[in-house]
Amino acid sequence: MANPGQKVVLITGCSSGIGLRMAVMLAKDEKQRYHVIATMRDLKRKDKLVEAAGDAYGKSLSLAVLDVCTDESVKQCIDGIKDRHVDVLINNAGIGLVGPVESISIAEMKSVFETNFFGVIRMIKEVMPDMKKRKGGHIIVVSSVMGLQGVVFNDVYAASKFAMEGFCECLAVQLLKFNVTMSMIEPGPVHTEFESKMIQDVRQKEFPGADADTVNYFKNVYLPSSVDIFETLGQTPDDIARCTKKVIEQGSSARFRNLTNPLYTPIVALKYADETGGLSVHAFYHMLFNLGPLMHVSMKAMQYLTCGCLRSRTISPN
Repeated sequence: MANPGQKVVLITGCSSGIGLRMAVMLAKDEKQRYHVIATMRDLKRKDKLVEAAGDAYGKSLSLAVLDVCTDESVKQCIDGIKDRHVDVLINNAGIGLVGPVESISIAEMKSVFETNFFGVIRMIKEVMPDMKKRKGGHIIVVSSVMGLQGVVFNDVYAASKFAMEGFCECLAVQLLKFNVTMSMIEPGPVHTEFESKMIQDVRQKEFPGADADTVNYFKNVYLPSSVDIFETLGQTPDDIARCTKKVIEQGSSARFRNLTNPLYTPIVALKYADETGGLSVHAFYHMLFNLGPLMHVSMKAMQYLTCGCLRSRTISPN
């Protein structure tokens, strides 16, 4: 139970990665401003979180079962909170999907949307009425830079994030009238066990339904370039947690969109510099298919493209 003056922060997807680090960082806040309710589908996976939380576990951090893919689980979780009072909702739970679209079943696509899109909507619908009634609250969604700029072979994942960006952009306008703040956290690549395992899995995977050329481009062009991007531009879960904490501290003055990595600002800028879309599409084509062997050099060049004025518009970990 939260102490007087503490904000109740509910975070989804806390068994590992970004969600775990967010929960621990907020629970260990030096000023003890937060009581964190860290949720996960299966509490059997709580050990890493409990270990990382240390003395905060049972004090400023508590655990709850939550599956964002079922209405019943979402309602039961919120009903279990005193007065159903949530000051800050952090929608972090999400799943990835990468590969040639011809080899991805509709069922797999629906599964991604069930978590990344409808799961977030379930959470928002459950806590939003009380926030509007109280005329206060902060809804945070961990989106992705892929919700702003599509990336080849990430068609379905990017689509789920684009959908969430559009949904939240619409809702943010209405929520302002009720003094409720909506913020998007938009990381690029993040070094997590989830990402590493996904890359390893797809390297071994067969892709029935996709032609040989497409599979070759995916495995021998995209994947090596993707690994290089992760090594050059990748952030840590702690980086994202720090950015999120900063957004929470900003309260009602927090920005709607928050890119966590300034090195991605030029990529997003390409899209908005040309309303026809041709500039960004062709830039990505040349980076992948013409500059693939020189991707590392391309990444270094991108660092120089990111000038101080662009960095100032981005929430950096520091």
